[in-house]
Amino acid sequence: MIENFIAFRSFPTLTQAKELETLLKENNIGTILADNLPPVDITFSGNTLQNQYEVKIDASDFEKAELILEKETENLLETVDPDYYLLSFTNEELYEILLNSDEWNVFDYKLAQKLLTERGKTIDGDMLASLKKERLKILAKPEENQKPWIIAGYIFSLLGGGIGIVIGYSLWKSKKTLPNGERVYSYSEEDRKHGKTIFYISLIVFPLSFIFSIFSNPGNLNF
Repeated sequence: MIENFIAFRSFPTLTQAKELETLLKENNIGTILADNLPPVDITFSGNTLQNQYEVKIDASDFEKAELILEKETENLLETVDPDYYLLSFTNEELYEILLNSDEWNVFDYKLAQKLLTERGKTIDGDMLASLKKERLKILAKPEENQKPWIIAGYIFSLLGGGIGIVIGYSLWKSKKTLPNGERVYSYSEEDRKHGKTIFYISLIVFPLSFIFSIFSNPGNLNF
């Protein structure tokens, strides 16, 4: 179902997005190409969407799509430029790529494995799976330090502004997508409770403040 489709990869150009879309379709994975991205997964901590094109797939296809990308990339490893920046990385820096694989492209991720293997390091599937599992635990943790937004949300909700509705709903319902396609709430249970309270207070106060502003200015009642 289309509603289950979420962002798999983002690109700055349409050409790059279409290349991935073609590869996935050739492997029987349904895709949606979006070029007008909504503010999904933006958090109050400053994260923003910088890419203009998203390739979306069903969340259940994430693991399969990752394997397809890795297999496709393996064919390019033997043609790496001698001046490619990763070749000068230390072992520690290469291990860092493996640990934070979601922050690197597939080519760099696979090349880091190849380089470590060539340097005599043991890289196996179990180790890579363990690193990805640990990374998912880190990424799944709620965003911290939402107190300023909670305070602002209560203030705006009591002042009757619609901003309180936006802040409250964002704190309460915002989610982020993990590298494996899983969607988790962006904020802690406690912060989400505050968000829910702010949201409902704003829903009550906002229309009341609007009605009060009308009746406090008799001129607004002239039709």
